Amino acid sequence: MKTILVGYDDTDSAKRALARAAEYAKAFDAKVVVTSVTPLHPGTARGVGPIDPTDNRAMHDDQLEHAAAALAEEGIAAELVPAIGDPAGAIVSLAEEHKADLVVIGTREPHLVERLMRHSVSRDVAHTVRRDLLIVHPEH
Repeated sequence: MKTILVGYDDTDSAKRALARAAEYAKAFDAKVVVTSVTPLHPGTARGVGPIDPTDNRAMHDDQLEHAAAALAEEGIAAELVPAIGDPAGAIVSLAEEHKADLVVIGTREPHLVERLMRHSVSRDVAHTVRRDLLIVHPEH
């Protein structure tokens, strides 16, 4: 295993996914690539529409810095890759671009609206990624 890609967003499940990725990186002496994806407003084309001011690029850049600091505490230097667009699509694209041997993402219990709309980044990644995938669940 040479490269691990982590989807990160500062949630508890993402922090657990990052910690698990760190464990694997140490065990396999693997490179860690961390991404945080700024989504576009619904109904806009990729790369064309406005970014939600409550979920903006600066916030995702901060999330990447938090991830880098957590990995640095473990002695791991990460490559940080900000992205814009559909979170699942961006994670899948980056996994291919970086030839990731493993993709690590967190999952959480979806809210009612997410369940009704059947929206889940981890589910969407699982259905489209062509790389090994580790989905880290929240602690109960």
